[in-house]
Amino acid sequence: MADIKKIKEELDKLTVLEAAELVSMLEEEWGVSAAAPVAVAAVAAGGDGDAGDAKTEFDVVIKDTGPKKIEVIKAIRAITSLGLKDAKDMAEAADSKILEAAGKDAAEEAKKQLEEAGATVVLA
Repeated sequence: MADIKKIKEELDKLTVLEAAELVSMLEEEWGVSAAAPVAVAAVAAGGDGDAGDAKTEFDVVIKDTGPKKIEVIKAIRAITSLGLKDAKDMAEAADSKILEAAGKDAAEEAKKQLEEAGATVVLA
């Protein structure tokens, strides 16, 4: 049997991009989608957004692509695993949500990558 703690420690070392790639690989290999269990988990956890709770989920929103649109498109593709056309459309649309309901660390990492590419980004 696999050592669960050792696997968790290895997963903790992954970057956001590596984690996204792993998710895509597992979805393809196992024929499942990671999106459905996340939505179910949020509802089961009472994800009604009580004002007294600390915010744990963030949307990463591009406000402005900036002068380096190609670099921003590359960053979007790396973060989301989208195809070129979808990433381009996302970069060109106003207030595009790159990630929705992402954890704080993942949202901050995505924001950092997009800002390094030249975009103006906010966490909502």
